Amino acid sequence: MVERVIATAAALELIVQLKAEYGEIMFHQSGGCCDNSAANCYLPTDLTIGPYDVKLGELDGVPFYIGKQQYEYWKHTQLILDVIDGHGGTFSLEGNTGKAFHTRSRLFSDEEWGSIAEQVAKDLAN
Repeated sequence: MVERVIATAAALELIVQLKAEYGEIMFHQSGGCCDNSAANCYLPTDLTIGPYDVKLGELDGVPFYIGKQQYEYWKHTQLILDVIDGHGGTFSLEGNTGKAFHTRSRLFSDEEWGSIAEQVAKDLAN
């Protein structure tokens, strides 16, 4: 089955760094204006995951969620977590590193979509 979220080597390196510093962490891909529609990294106690969030997968053991409304727009794409130099201006844990998580995406091929379409339908129905 195709992964719905993946990470670049740079993102995985920063994830390892943040896990070493903070322990357990999580990601949430936001769609809000204040957080720049970016993937934000949080401590699990900093954000409550609820019925309107969809777990897309895990990156190096770190869960990655997206709001259901945002997921509706991005369901045909694979999210690719990357890192850029600079500050994202968010509440994300990497804020003091001089790096910022950045989400890229690519459309699933017809074959890939066929392999995940049933799961996507379940995610949106819940």
